[in-house]
Amino acid sequence: MPVVGCLLLIVLPLLGLAAGGFLDGAEGAKWGAGVGLALALTLFGIGSYAFVKGIRSR
Repeated sequence: MPVVGCLLLIVLPLLGLAAGGFLDGAEGAKWGAGVGLALALTLFGIGSYAFVKGIRSR
C-alpha cells in the first residue's frame, strides 16, 4: 500500500499537468499540476494515518 501512495505523488501531478495543459494551455498546466499534487498529498496523508493507526491498534 505505501508503494501506491508514493506512486500517486508522481502520477497525479503529471496527470494534472497533462490535463490542464490540454484544456487551458500553460496556465492550466500549472493549476492542474498543483491540484494533482494537493490531491496526492491528501491521499498520501490519509494512507499514512491509516497505516500508523493500524500498527498502533495491535
